[in-house]
Amino acid sequence: MLAPLRNLLESVLEWVVIFLMVILTIIVIVAVMFRIAGDSLSWYDEVAAICLSWVTYYGAALAALKRRHIGFDSVLLALPLYPRMTALIIAEIFVIGFFAIMAWAGLEVLQVLQGDYLVSLTWVPIQVTQSVIPIGAVLFIICELLSLPEYWRMTAQGKSLEHAEIEEEVESELKKAGAT
Repeated sequence: MLAPLRNLLESVLEWVVIFLMVILTIIVIVAVMFRIAGDSLSWYDEVAAICLSWVTYYGAALAALKRRHIGFDSVLLALPLYPRMTALIIAEIFVIGFFAIMAWAGLEVLQVLQGDYLVSLTWVPIQVTQSVIPIGAVLFIICELLSLPEYWRMTAQGKSLEHAEIEEEVESELKKAGAT
């Protein structure tokens, strides 16, 4: 039931991150070309930093959905079943709690920034640029919750998401080496 929603969100986040990375790349290339030509774009530093932060927040949500964010699978899997699952619950509460606080704080920041605009692009409200904080935090929570059932099942079975990926890659490389 959650799989279609998870797959849709994964596709959307992948495209958003790709789009932002392409935009950031274009901004940097154009800015370098202008500097080489002896001119400088007044908005480059501010806009590139904002774009980079957007890539970071949306990329973090995508990493949470794929369970590729920082974790301690080896430590968790070394525990017996009941302490392992208890530790997983505690960890999820801390992570979701942290991002809930971050979303709330982000909304507070947006209220404080009301009426402020970028220095270099005076027509762009800072609220738009900083909206990534609460949006990214809520997306991270949603992604964490959508990926939790599979993570719960794998952890209960004593399987590591990290190790499974590594083993898959090693097997693939061994097949390539054997084929040549």
